[in-house]
Amino acid sequence: MKALVYDGVETLTFRDVPDVVPNAGEHLIKVEAVGICGSDMHAYLGHDARRPAPLILGHEAAGTIVGGPRDGMRVTVNPLVTCGTCTACNAGRENLCPTRQIISMAPREGAFAQYISMPDRNLVEVPDGVSMTKAALAEPLAVSWHAARLAMQALHPSMERTALVVGGGAIGLAAALALKAMGIDSVTIAEPNDTRRAFLIDTCKQTVVAAANGQFSIVVDAVGYAATRTVASACVAPGGVIAHVGLGEDTGGIDVRRVTLQEVTFIGTYTYTAQDFRDTAAAIFDGSLGALDWTETRSLADGQAAFRDILGGVVAAPKIMLNPWA
Repeated sequence: MKALVYDGVETLTFRDVPDVVPNAGEHLIKVEAVGICGSDMHAYLGHDARRPAPLILGHEAAGTIVGGPRDGMRVTVNPLVTCGTCTACNAGRENLCPTRQIISMAPREGAFAQYISMPDRNLVEVPDGVSMTKAALAEPLAVSWHAARLAMQALHPSMERTALVVGGGAIGLAAALALKAMGIDSVTIAEPNDTRRAFLIDTCKQTVVAAANGQFSIVVDAVGYAATRTVASACVAPGGVIAHVGLGEDTGGIDVRRVTLQEVTFIGTYTYTAQDFRDTAAAIFDGSLGALDWTETRSLADGQAAFRDILGGVVAAPKIMLNPWA
């Protein structure tokens, strides 16, 4: 089969790789849409030790089951593979499973390929009326759904219901959509890139500013750099909540004194639970998250160019989807 393989820093090669052979209890899935994630970009730049070359990246996938009793079923893929038996899994907090694996991290190859293999419990059936491109958004949207849910649970009922999302990529836009779906009417996205900001305003109909100011009850950092954490620390209202999703860099930016004196809740959020993933898929299918027409699709064979364009800041769409069969 063909795959886009990470062969080294800023090097992706579209080439032949061995065919996937499903493990016991797993399904072979023909990948029909797979998104480029920020974590894929970190790996591409050589910044993620969990993704050593050579490796097939990509974990935001949807496709069709090939063979077996569910042959032909259209599915979206929860890429987080967990044990199902530990304390975290039994509590419905599968994202904290100590033996969790995610496709696109060693030892599990990713979905920048024509086929992948996944356990049955990681698949959600996709209705016929939903495109594979939308279905593949379930994974990044679930990341933001999880962050929004945790922030909403932590928000004191006396607080004004306003939110700031720092970063207008797919995770940031999805966080804004999730917060609105959960009842936050006033959501602002801070996005410094002029091209991206115009796209978010004109196509996605979001409230977007180049630089954030003011005070917000909830702040979602969808970038995770020292500079964005500085913004989050400054813009969160006293008694408010910071939900930190981005993994840009490890240290710096948090104003610990202000967080302490203003009794701000800081929540690190990682991926999603299995229920978050199912809830997000349902919200996609019933239209609760909007039209989701803000992606751009390219061929998997042209993946290297797509990564270069993202790195160069010339891509307006928050998400590029790759088609392994184009």
